[in-house]
Amino acid sequence: MILIVDDDPSVTASLGLLLKRAGYATATASGPAEALDWLGHHACSLVLQDMNFSRQTTGQEGLELLGRIRRQWPTLPVVLITAWGSIQLAVEGMKAGAADFVTKPWSNEQILQTLRTVLGLAGAARPADERLPTREELDAGFDFGELAGEDPRLLRVLQMIGRVSATDASVLITGESGTGKELAADAIHRNSRRRSGPFVKVNLGGISASLFESEMFGHVRGAFTDARQDRKGRFEMAHGGTIFLDEIGDLDPGSQVKLLRVLQDRTYEVLGSSQRRTVDVRVIAATNRPLAELVARGEFREDLLYRINLITLHLPPLRARAGDIPILAARFLRTAAQVYRRDDVRIGAEAMRWLMQQPWPGNIRQLRQSIERAVLVSDQPGLSAADFQLASAMEPQEASSDVLPPVGSMTMDEIEKAMIVKSLAHHGGNVSRVAEALGLSRAALYRRFEKYEIPV
Repeated sequence: MILIVDDDPSVTASLGLLLKRAGYATATASGPAEALDWLGHHACSLVLQDMNFSRQTTGQEGLELLGRIRRQWPTLPVVLITAWGSIQLAVEGMKAGAADFVTKPWSNEQILQTLRTVLGLAGAARPADERLPTREELDAGFDFGELAGEDPRLLRVLQMIGRVSATDASVLITGESGTGKELAADAIHRNSRRRSGPFVKVNLGGISASLFESEMFGHVRGAFTDARQDRKGRFEMAHGGTIFLDEIGDLDPGSQVKLLRVLQDRTYEVLGSSQRRTVDVRVIAATNRPLAELVARGEFREDLLYRINLITLHLPPLRARAGDIPILAARFLRTAAQVYRRDDVRIGAEAMRWLMQQPWPGNIRQLRQSIERAVLVSDQPGLSAADFQLASAMEPQEASSDVLPPVGSMTMDEIEKAMIVKSLAHHGGNVSRVAEALGLSRAALYRRFEKYEIPV
């Protein structure tokens, strides 16, 4: 049963009809007092609640109702209804414990999708003391692709991936560079009902503000000087599937506003066209930056944060699950042995202990590179700790004043490329640290990766 709370009879009637046609049983209440009384006498699976009642337009009455419901029925999900111009009110509601929000005027499909997602997540709830499944049990029910390991921290992430995959909930994946955020996003898509649809990956850190609309929403011929033909945007490419918004913490403020609108109502305008288009996508975002701190500094929109993180998955750094290093190392060694035709190569016990004691600031990506490099530098079948230490010593280091190349021996582009490559090696592939060390923005650094064809 879904309880609809709104003082406008036309709203409750239209929502009731929409939900009845979708197969939901509904009840209505015209205000907070009536809603609380009804909840005290009936079973309910979700509350769909307006934020403004009667002549009060500040939303305070709606927030008070939400607070009462959360205190008396803490597991009952509440979805808020608010006007587009009052998004900040919805954000306050999300802080107070609302499961999600929709804006007026709403899209019927969007409101149904929101309810299906929230109800699906509520149904997937489990007791806090539930036994953690083994990796074998998880693999029997889901396909996690290249996400390898058995550490309890990783198993909890895999368990949540399995649960949220069945819904269309927006997911925010956090974690340091190199922890496998893209692999986690791919696993969510692979286990979802959208698995047969496209999985479109977008590195937002590499898209400049001037190109954002064209890249994300597409353009029509003649929309700007170089627009010689129509072009599909990333959202259109992802229709019916999943769009993965990587490095979302690097998005500039203007682009954040444009992204928020399409995430809210799933509509957008192609650059050069005034006709709005609708898109059906599941949104997964990822970042290695502390979004809450960015919000506090005014660098990231709070309403966008609440729109993308209905569910948050945090991938632990490799140093926090060192017990998984032998599993990962064995997998990377098999790949390197096949590529470099070293079928006899193996990692000795001493070398494995050395690997497990390292801090790995570049996480799994750095471990993979270290093993590949050791396979290349060693001519013995058994890799020792000395082989890995030698491989590490051979990594390019940051340039210093006493090792600069002779004047005229390199072009400026060659010098810049060399500095970037050395900095990448020094920081274990951590793009944020490289950008900070070189005094560049992440977007500028990604443009140089593309210019110099530097793999990352």
